[in-house]
Amino acid sequence: MADEELEALRQQRLAELQAKHGDPSADPSQQEAKQREAEIRNTILAQVLDQAARARLSNLALVKPDKAKAVENYLIQMARFGQLAGKVSEQGLIEILEKVSQQTEKKTTVKFNRRKVLDSDEEDDY
Repeated sequence: MADEELEALRQQRLAELQAKHGDPSADPSQQEAKQREAEIRNTILAQVLDQAARARLSNLALVKPDKAKAVENYLIQMARFGQLAGKVSEQGLIEILEKVSQQTEKKTTVKFNRRKVLDSDEEDDY
């Protein structure tokens, strides 16, 4: 009987830790919802992209998942609003990638903040 109680306490503690740390395996309904959403995204992208463009997008997802997700969202949005005429070729996907890159491009600037010193470097102080 002590073993059963101990096992019950372990299971309860494990459930508490998973809930505390937000472990997605703790809630199967959330997992199923994410899986359904991924399937819907994949079917829409399969309808919108041709084979070469789909391969390029999957390669991009391996290297830059953020950019691939942005392009996928852009394509799905265009498909839902009927802005796509037929399947997008690889060249069309490259153009879309360039548009997304230009929109998300980060501009970096360097600003020199020079310190003001009382004595100048021109004087020779020995």
